[in-house]
Amino acid sequence: MQVLGLYNYWVVIVLMMAGLYIMIARYNLIKKMIGLGVFQTSIFYMYITMGKVHGGTAPILEDGIELYSNPLPHVLILTAIVVGVATTAVGLALIVRIFEQYKTIEEDEIKAIEALEHDS
Repeated sequence: MQVLGLYNYWVVIVLMMAGLYIMIARYNLIKKMIGLGVFQTSIFYMYITMGKVHGGTAPILEDGIELYSNPLPHVLILTAIVVGVATTAVGLALIVRIFEQYKTIEEDEIKAIEALEHDS
């Protein structure tokens, strides 16, 4: 059955849509950061899944081995994880500064405060 063979890609799609929904539907900035983390994780999972070749081995040249797995996606994911952690850290630091300024992390309340400041 072809659909069951694509299980990893279905998981990627579900995680990606869940992360996107959380980022769009929630007004809490912390929840938006969690949605971004879920979305990033789905991308990592997709690249790792694409890098695995069924029956492939590590790309070490030996006699009798004809099928190799590509290590590049795994190496790129290590870099992407570091960038993702840094992005999350900067986002959370910005949320702390926003909370210090507005005493809330709810996006609609911040927009209301901004509108009141703009009108006066």
